[in-house]
Amino acid sequence: MRHPDEKEWELTIDPDTVRLFILKAKAIGAAMNDDYAGGSEHEIELDGDARDSHNHDGLAEEEEENLTEEELRELIDDLNVDEAADLVALVWIGRGDYDAAEWADAVNEARQRSNKRTSSYLLGLPMLADYLEEGLEAIGA
Repeated sequence: MRHPDEKEWELTIDPDTVRLFILKAKAIGAAMNDDYAGGSEHEIELDGDARDSHNHDGLAEEEEENLTEEELRELIDDLNVDEAADLVALVWIGRGDYDAAEWADAVNEARQRSNKRTSSYLLGLPMLADYLEEGLEAIGA
């Protein structure tokens, strides 16, 4: 059994930074789920007059949600190559693509695939927060 003070995995990204990403990803997911649920409960039929006078009051709210996503995108884009590879490897371990014992392989693969689209890739994963949580838990961070 591994002692808590022994590190099997050397993370270049601070686990607290990953936890911040998890919180932001959950906020983005919650906002999308609220919008989806709200829209699915009410079906509105618009006649010709209603379409012409329809106001887009929800745009301010959408912009606020986009700020959270944009903020997370910028945080991910600001990571160095090693930190980004660790983040992607955590997702892959959390998703089950790799086992925690394959940490080095996951990081190496993530580093080889590294590109400028890491944030787009990660933000495109609907369960990003869950994968990151599972990945951190799997490696004991």
